Amino acid sequence: MLRPLRQIDVFTDVPFVGNPVAVVLDGEGLDDDAMGRIARWTNLSETTFVVAPTQDGADYRVRIFTPVDELPFAGHPTLGTCHAWLEHGGVPRADDVVVQECAAGLVAVRRSGARLAFAAPPLVRSGPVDDDLVAAATAMLGLDRAAVVEAAWVDNGPGWVALLLDSLDRVHGARPGPVTAGAEGVKIGLVATTPPGHEHAIEVRAFFPKDGMLAEDPVTGSLNASLAQWLLGSGRLAAPYVAHQGAALGRAGRVHVSQDADGTVWIGGGTVTCIVGELDA
Repeated sequence: MLRPLRQIDVFTDVPFVGNPVAVVLDGEGLDDDAMGRIARWTNLSETTFVVAPTQDGADYRVRIFTPVDELPFAGHPTLGTCHAWLEHGGVPRADDVVVQECAAGLVAVRRSGARLAFAAPPLVRSGPVDDDLVAAATAMLGLDRAAVVEAAWVDNGPGWVALLLDSLDRVHGARPGPVTAGAEGVKIGLVATTPPGHEHAIEVRAFFPKDGMLAEDPVTGSLNASLAQWLLGSGRLAAPYVAHQGAALGRAGRVHVSQDADGTVWIGGGTVTCIVGELDA
């Protein structure tokens, strides 16, 4: 069966410098094993499958797979899937908001010109991080423990731990290594604020375990969403602001963060179609 497929570059207005996601626009009839095989084959950080919604108010339902497991929510796949669904002819119930159903619940995606933005989902875990885990995280990244200004759980599904570092040089200088025993499932976000007047408010890097090593994600919507909730809530930043991510991988991701009067945090960016085709599955 031929199924429409698009590959979308997210958090960029220029192709090939953001974070790609493969979107299978008709995932009906594919079981978990088939979706997993396809995700391993595309070998992208995430591959998504659009299926019929099951909750009232949703425009579509998405299942999000990495090459090793399924995620309840992820940021750049949310924006990339919405872009692909609209481009493929999807018509939302509301003119300016698309409602996506995923395992984490309903996620609103707002359209503003050419940019899409999702409403940051609530954190499922927050608060301080155990000292042993901070020590393991810094060791895995070749960082001095003294460089960590603050560490916090900022988990909105994937399991993020955030380390606020004391300088941009520390963020740029992190070098991922082997995963420490006991920290196999933890994903680590590094962040540092920039000097006043800088083009971007923060510099971000994101790491996740893969095959016993830490791998780096180019531009990460879920992490930037939870970082925004943490940094805005603590008063360290004010919205709107722009985060930069991906330099170490030759990318130039731009994540646009805004906040409504009611406190809702929106994570937005450009989305560009790079591949249009069909998947025989």
